[in-house]
Amino acid sequence: MAKDSYLVGLIGSGIGPSLSPALHEREADRQGLRLLYRLIDIDTLGVPPEAVGDLVRSARDLGFDGLNITHPCKQLVLEHLDALSPQAEALGAVNTVVFEGGRATGHNTDVTGFAASFARGLPDAPLERVVQLGAGGAGAAVAHATLTLGAGRVTVVDALPERAAALADSLGRHFGAGRAAAAAPDALADLLTGADGIVHATPTG
Repeated sequence: MAKDSYLVGLIGSGIGPSLSPALHEREADRQGLRLLYRLIDIDTLGVPPEAVGDLVRSARDLGFDGLNITHPCKQLVLEHLDALSPQAEALGAVNTVVFEGGRATGHNTDVTGFAASFARGLPDAPLERVVQLGAGGAGAAVAHATLTLGAGRVTVVDALPERAAALADSLGRHFGAGRAAAAAPDALADLLTGADGIVHATPTG
């Protein structure tokens, strides 16, 4: 039997100003549902990002129906889940956790969300050469979406060069050789000179 009330939350760092509670609760009202959306800020709690597993387990034990996961926990949460959707597994990042039957399943809706918004808002934007800032959980999803939309080549720039290289390698295996590359931050100015556009996928974006 379908429920008519839900308890969900958002786990992340510095999320006090987040509009997620108001947005989700308002949409639930429109759908005739009762939704209580709670912020679980690791900064406020004074715990490190690595505590995300404990927070997920506590939320499940307290009767939460699901969670949203944001920076810096989208990749750290993976090892604490019982199952992953195919897309979350391919991306190596989770932004949504659903509790059902005592199990926690991770999903990733960043790809479809970004792709739909881009196609609607910038349908004619050139995509031959794209520079992306950020190679974290959101960055992985956005890069997948950008290449799926038809980008010829995405160059990933991250403050951690090894993370950019790992993402570019993963993208190359999935989309084909030459479709993705990694670059150091000090190469950004030169990259932008020949780019069709830039995608900002860091926490400051």
